[in-house]
Amino acid sequence: MIEIDWSPLRDEFKKWRRHDLTLPIWWRDDDAVRPTSALDRLYALSEEYQVPIHLAVIPREATPALADYVAERALLIPVVHGWSHTNHQPKGENRCEFGEARDLEDRRVEAENALKRLRNLMGDRVKPMFVPPWNRLPESFNPELAKLGYMSLSTCRPRAQTMAAEGMVQINTHIDPIYWGPAKRLEHPELIVKRLVNFLKRRRSGKHDNAEPFGLLTHHLAHTDQTWSFCEQYWAEIMEGPVEVFHHS
Repeated sequence: MIEIDWSPLRDEFKKWRRHDLTLPIWWRDDDAVRPTSALDRLYALSEEYQVPIHLAVIPREATPALADYVAERALLIPVVHGWSHTNHQPKGENRCEFGEARDLEDRRVEAENALKRLRNLMGDRVKPMFVPPWNRLPESFNPELAKLGYMSLSTCRPRAQTMAAEGMVQINTHIDPIYWGPAKRLEHPELIVKRLVNFLKRRRSGKHDNAEPFGLLTHHLAHTDQTWSFCEQYWAEIMEGPVEVFHHS
């Protein structure tokens, strides 16, 4: 267990209560392909706090065993995580699977096949949310996703607009506790708490859209013991606040 000073968050929540504000919250976890002990641990945390996990599954790699696992766990909501989590950008550019370096039709086919394959595996449990690997997607591709039947798009950071395209809502994540260097370790906890509180202050003051569910982004396969400890404390603290859990319709 790591020691984290959560008092700035507790103080901010006091202000939310004085203003009679409620924070909508949600949880997304990326890169699932098969059942693992890490996924077991993640789900146990979800059950403890009754917060559903939007499980971003890599369609090409997803196994029937994962489909069986999801079928038995009501708090797992499978969503589409690209197609194969493959970088197609030229060397030196930021990684992206569905970037404009690729032919548009190739991208369309993969995005269509991604939703079809997950639905074949997991049926109606799959929500038509598209989560691009590395949280990167050119805006020009958004309308194509909407045409393919995707009803929501999720990347990171506060959304600039409610709709990513006609018929497709933007629901982003906001807090990622991992510092993505070679070690994939937990970022300094006080910095994460500071960033969290700054986001909430902006919402309270109307600078950010508080209708957007506030999202924690995790990657269960990359968690260290410290990352697990942070996540456990995060949900314990968040659930003490004036929050409402987002349930995907």
